[in-house]
Amino acid sequence: MPLHLRPFVRWRCSLVLASLLFSCTGGEHAATVTHPLPAGFPHFLVEPDDVYIVKNKPVTLTCRSTPATQIYFKCNGEWVHQDDHLIERTVDPATGLPVMQVKIDISRQQVEKIFGLEDYWCQCVAWSTTGTQKSQKAYVRIAYLRKNFEEEPLGKEAALDQEVLLRCHPPEGVPTAEVEWQKNEELIDPKADPNFFITVDHNLIIKQARLADTGNYTCVAKNIVARRKSSSAAVIVYVDGGWSEWSKWSACGTDCTMWRSRECTQPAPGTGGKACQGLDLQSLNCTSEQCPQTVSGAEDVALYVGIVAVALCLTLLLVVLVLVYRRKKAGLDADVADSSILTTGFQPMGIKPTKPENSHLLTIQPDLTTTTTSYQGTLRSRHDMAQKFSMTNGPLLEPLPNGSQTLHNGKLPGEPGDFVSRLSSQSYFKTLPRDNVNTSYGTFNFLGGRLTLPNTGISLLIPPEAIPRGKIYEIYLTVQRKEDLRLPLAGCQTLLSPVVSCGPPGVVLTRPVIISMDHCSDACPENWAIRLKKQSYEGTWEDVLLLGEELVSEPYYCQLEAETCRVFTEQLGRFALVGESLSMAAAKRLKLLLFAPAYCSTLEYTIRVYCTDDTQDLIKEVMQMEAQLGGRLIDEPHVLLFKDSYHNLRLSIHDLPQAHWRSKLLTGYQEIPFYHIWSGSQRSLHCTFTLERLSVSTCELSCTLCVWQVEGEGQSFSLDFNISKDNRPLDSDFLLVDNSTPALAGPSAFQIPYLIRQKICSSLDAPCPNGADWRLLAQRLKLDRHMSFFASKASPTSVILDLWEAQHFHSGNLNQLATVMAEIGKQEAMIFLVSDGEC
Repeated sequence: MPLHLRPFVRWRCSLVLASLLFSCTGGEHAATVTHPLPAGFPHFLVEPDDVYIVKNKPVTLTCRSTPATQIYFKCNGEWVHQDDHLIERTVDPATGLPVMQVKIDISRQQVEKIFGLEDYWCQCVAWSTTGTQKSQKAYVRIAYLRKNFEEEPLGKEAALDQEVLLRCHPPEGVPTAEVEWQKNEELIDPKADPNFFITVDHNLIIKQARLADTGNYTCVAKNIVARRKSSSAAVIVYVDGGWSEWSKWSACGTDCTMWRSRECTQPAPGTGGKACQGLDLQSLNCTSEQCPQTVSGAEDVALYVGIVAVALCLTLLLVVLVLVYRRKKAGLDADVADSSILTTGFQPMGIKPTKPENSHLLTIQPDLTTTTTSYQGTLRSRHDMAQKFSMTNGPLLEPLPNGSQTLHNGKLPGEPGDFVSRLSSQSYFKTLPRDNVNTSYGTFNFLGGRLTLPNTGISLLIPPEAIPRGKIYEIYLTVQRKEDLRLPLAGCQTLLSPVVSCGPPGVVLTRPVIISMDHCSDACPENWAIRLKKQSYEGTWEDVLLLGEELVSEPYYCQLEAETCRVFTEQLGRFALVGESLSMAAAKRLKLLLFAPAYCSTLEYTIRVYCTDDTQDLIKEVMQMEAQLGGRLIDEPHVLLFKDSYHNLRLSIHDLPQAHWRSKLLTGYQEIPFYHIWSGSQRSLHCTFTLERLSVSTCELSCTLCVWQVEGEGQSFSLDFNISKDNRPLDSDFLLVDNSTPALAGPSAFQIPYLIRQKICSSLDAPCPNGADWRLLAQRLKLDRHMSFFASKASPTSVILDLWEAQHFHSGNLNQLATVMAEIGKQEAMIFLVSDGEC
């Protein structure tokens, strides 16, 4: 018996002795007792039940008994300390007997201490004046649901009326997961549609396949912890075609032949079913009696003359069309034949070629004497030949009189509000947010260009020829920051990238554009299932790509680099990268940012620690918010790997000089819940530490700030600075250093001049027996993982160069590309730059 129960035992014994004395002293003494002690053993009104711990939330066990004078819990054979009991005493108004209720809380840590040894159980013991009683045992278990299905459904093709079996074995979990099935994201109810049957081992049976049963089927497992969805299995119900009956024979024709036919309509082949076998048209020679006599003479001559005349007219019309087409094509080619427009962006750099022996391979000498280039071709109507294009630093493609236009190179001016208002009335532009600060925009034609959101890592590359010739598009690029635009996340999915929009949606592109955006995964593909999501025009989010399982026939493709994602897309819209961890080793990169007031005149001094996804757009947002609060960065940003372990993030401050400073934090550490961080949907997460200096004259602050995940990685910040004289330029050193022009149109948007690019493509696109073609270029540029994607394009080399441009816009070195070309052996396509001194 525990020590804290022994006084109760002695008290109970004295009550029993008192009862015996009353019974021995005679009837009159017994009659004076107005409240006799209750008799009988205690019985339980409420007993503790089995419970599950979800995430890190403690559970409460409750026990209620009458008549009871004491109740204590015992867990796994050990008494729970009396200080951990929450006791409530009442009296039953009907019987006047004492009622006692006791509650205890059980934490995840208590259960984990004996995890794997035995089940964790508790029971309560109740005492009354006459005896004791034990309740039933209540088992406390940690609830979980694994991520991976033990068996997922597989896609099938089935003939009409055939039985279809889709297997599913849900992930391991406590409590055992319930299973339901979905068709095209809608719940299947076998009671409403008896053609479906779900077996006891969770398999789905389609008793007789119907055409309406074609769709994507998903197995869904759920318990109190999470909800998991399997990969979708495509079921295609096909119909093999059958022949109809033969029609009646036709009348005998002038060629002494009669016909009959039949159609493949009973049933018609559907959803990939086989077409009918055999002939659908049959002929038979007529007998001489049935064959009509043909009359030859003047009518036949007229018929033949008419046929010859029609043939001659068609031939002349074809010749005219060919001549017109060739003339137009020659005029359009002249538009890009002048290298002055195509090499405007080919500016000199003070870099000498790494291989002097390649100096004779310079294909185009850049004009270094002017910064403005006149383009003599025509991108306008050909009837106004007197007007020309002038390339200056003005707006792109301003309207000119008589239908002519002016093409300018460089920045795209104009007020943001003008662009928004100009397109706000267009139906396809409904998705453009009215946020001018986080939006770039421009007007582009077949020469392509680039849009950039400075200091966000987000850009849109529009390669040459991506916009059809003769088309002019006004295109925007923006990052979404409003909470109502956040995409829904299921289960333990996490947002790995910004939500990026480019548009307007629905424009026609002849080649994929490239969206570049940061991501915060640990870039270990084996730990993740990463999906590219796109928002439809109706507002729903759809999975359009699973990384590692890309199909070259689809309009989307993705390259995942260490910190950046490159999305190839032939359709503009709203995109985001969402990940689901496949193991507890999966981790997100967090960026830890420390801020404090730029000026402090009070005794209190606050330090704010932000824990944000490691993407530049979120860091920029924190910087802008702190600028409004009057804060400044007080230490270099640190990267923390945050694992999918369900453990919270803890923050604490240590080593304060007690003689000058003290912390006003009442607990040893602060905590940010796991799911607030893991979901990625909550922005600007931070903890504030309030310090107090004991004197206004105290300005020197030194301390250690620790940030760590329970059973995970941690970081510590050693701070030592003067709060009134801290002039370290941390803000500009570590953040907000991107001075990119938001919009560049035409050649200035690219490192490689247009004509040189064309020469490289024509040299490498054609397969070479020794492999010295685009395949070797992809290998030397370490892009050989995407060979099948490149091969699916009309010009594989151009797509490779597009990706190189997207990767190296700020740091591109044409000399390095020239060296690669020399190693491949394509000397005639080699390029390099000359220094200012050589010019």
